Amino acid sequence: MPRSSRRNRPGAMTRLLEAVRLYWVGGAGYRLRPWKSPYFRWRLETLLGPEAADPSAAKFFSLLWRERRRLRTYLDWVAERRSAQQDS
Repeated sequence: MPRSSRRNRPGAMTRLLEAVRLYWVGGAGYRLRPWKSPYFRWRLETLLGPEAADPSAAKFFSLLWRERRRLRTYLDWVAERRSAQQDS
């Protein structure tokens, strides 16, 4: 992979920080039970469809694990948007 395209991709640490930031902000009031967070429920249902509606804890974590590649793409997009906002 060329060095220039590698620089444009978010690294593992950036992705981790975006995930933690998203969890912290989106999970406000629901940090110990994120499956009950209205924001996370809405996000998952928007991303995954009706199967993500009203998940139990087991279903929530199962969906996160099963769809981890799609969530990774989403976190890359979030990092890209945040970077673009900071550059403006």
